[in-house]
Amino acid sequence: MPYRHGMATLDDVSRLAARLPEATQGERHGNRAWSVAGKVFAWERPFSKADLKRYGDAPVPAYPIVATVVGDLAEKEAVLAAGTPGIFTIPHFDGYAAVLIELAEVDETALEAALVDAWLAKAPAKLTQAYLAG
Repeated sequence: MPYRHGMATLDDVSRLAARLPEATQGERHGNRAWSVAGKVFAWERPFSKADLKRYGDAPVPAYPIVATVVGDLAEKEAVLAAGTPGIFTIPHFDGYAAVLIELAEVDETALEAALVDAWLAKAPAKLTQAYLAG
């Protein structure tokens, strides 16, 4: 069931991830995580005290937040440069091929695209080829 802008939940992430071939949901550090072929492509990412401290007086993105991997750092820069509402990064992720998604701000199309990209970055070639072939 589609949600209105700004109403995404972790259950929406689970529902969208479940559409991807051989994607499974598990747990990582006590939070939800989604994998393919044993490789995590998305995970619930609460902010640590250190993350929160870095924001200082600036507004902190609303929880829940999901991290998704991207193909490489160039793709990360392109994703961030696109300026999609709800997709961002933090200093802790500098040099790491992943972005963060503020579920309260992202729309379903952007969330699904991020999950598919993350899945494609981690899935075995035979799965990605079959998926891309339709």
